[in-house]
Amino acid sequence: MKTKIDKIAQELSDSENDQTLNAEAFRLKYLSKKGSISVLFDEFRELGPDEKRSCGKPLNELKKRAQEIWEKCKEREGSGEQTVQNDLTLPGVEVPLGSRHPISIVRSQIIDIFSRLGFTVSEGPETEDDWHVFSALNFPPEHPARDMQDTFFIQKDPDILLRTHTSSVQVRVMEKQQPPIRTISPGRVYRNEAISARAHCFFHQVEGLYIDHNVSFADLKQTLFYFAREMFGENTRIRLRPSYFPFTEPSAEMDISCNLCGSKGCAFCKYTGWVEILGCGMVDPNVLEYCKINSKEYTGFAFGMGIERITNLKFQVKDLRMFSENDIRFLDQFKTVI
Repeated sequence: MKTKIDKIAQELSDSENDQTLNAEAFRLKYLSKKGSISVLFDEFRELGPDEKRSCGKPLNELKKRAQEIWEKCKEREGSGEQTVQNDLTLPGVEVPLGSRHPISIVRSQIIDIFSRLGFTVSEGPETEDDWHVFSALNFPPEHPARDMQDTFFIQKDPDILLRTHTSSVQVRVMEKQQPPIRTISPGRVYRNEAISARAHCFFHQVEGLYIDHNVSFADLKQTLFYFAREMFGENTRIRLRPSYFPFTEPSAEMDISCNLCGSKGCAFCKYTGWVEILGCGMVDPNVLEYCKINSKEYTGFAFGMGIERITNLKFQVKDLRMFSENDIRFLDQFKTVI
């Protein structure tokens, strides 16, 4: 017994000044239920009276010393004073690269294309009032877009809501700035819709506005034609179909030739060879007047598109829910996209 005590005492002396000593490893080796000092106490119970008298005190002192070393080791680790020995010959740890979100990629591409045409970027609040979202954009009081089924209202206040389009930013720009105005408004919008592969309660839009002297529908058409070719390729064709929006007159919806099937017809374009990507039109004179812009002196055009829609065409993402689920397996596919 005495020999075993002396041996462990020597081990404790050797480890007392070891700055790399791990507190938990030390406890398991000496002080745990199956540690070497605990084993000695089990053996101590089987000794005769004479041996107990000679070994009892040294054994208790051994345990006390081990506990002191363990406490010091814990304090050193807790204060961050433990010396870490790094092996500089080991290979470096590979840091995984992140990836940009596909919505961010396409948003940046859209901004870059319109910036070449002189458009600046404007932003506004996502929580808006009725004036900037509806009234100033010529929505009549009975328009269905004001209904709770389409719009998220805040605290049951019919005047405060989450914006349903980024046209509200255009209103704020027109209120603060006189023409010429040439701006785009990218941002997140909200609508009270059921979430599915083809729809979501929030999504992203980019809306554009150009107001100046003698702005015509031909300017609108050429601007959108340039955008379509820059975004989808020089062989892209466009077509404009008559439509209706409260804030533009005349209004149109723009289709592009389906880049997935080369206009031959596929499930995505519903076998028509065309895909709708945005709505557009000449700014209604009432909207200009609401924003204190002389409609007899200035004209303008506006357009709006869903970024998710453009991203679907660029990357063939068929389920809108993928954009908001943050699935790493999905996002990793865009590491190589600039």
